[in-house]
Amino acid sequence: MINVIWALMAVIGIVYAMFNGTMEEVNQALFDGSNEAVTLVISLSSVLIFWLGMMRVAERAGILEAFAKLARPIVSRLFPEIPSGHPAMGYILANFSANLFGLGNAATPMGIKAMEEMKKISQSDKASNSMITFLVINTSSITLIPTTVIAIRLQYGSQAPTEIVASTILATTITTVAAIFIDRLLRRSRSH
Repeated sequence: MINVIWALMAVIGIVYAMFNGTMEEVNQALFDGSNEAVTLVISLSSVLIFWLGMMRVAERAGILEAFAKLARPIVSRLFPEIPSGHPAMGYILANFSANLFGLGNAATPMGIKAMEEMKKISQSDKASNSMITFLVINTSSITLIPTTVIAIRLQYGSQAPTEIVASTILATTITTVAAIFIDRLLRRSRSH
């Protein structure tokens, strides 16, 4: 459906420009937009590569493992249906670690693997309580370093690209706490 909407908007815009005599501006906007997209992708890649490298250093230094040990009691309480030592728990912790550093792209494959493992546990085509909890926490996820947003602000010449860190931590903490609270509130109704 979204593709149809996008196609209709493009066709209507081009036809309108043809009759309005503004095709030159449409062409200029197309070239400017594509140039800007390529530049943005390259600059985002450099920041993502840097933070993925930092994550690898943290992993080899044992920082991620220490974080996982620290977070395991809390995460175990959030996902009581997942048995201790199950691979799903490792993927969940890795996903949360990546999200903490604002690495949504790196977190996605681990999130998909976590969902696959949780589906094996539930042995059902319906989303289990653990899957729903994981989805709401992943969506609202606490972020300490919003890497992607910092990269975009750098790209567009922000004087202080990291000034959003404190507000991001505050906002994502509030959304995560609210998400967990609502999930717990609705979990009982899902069980019945």
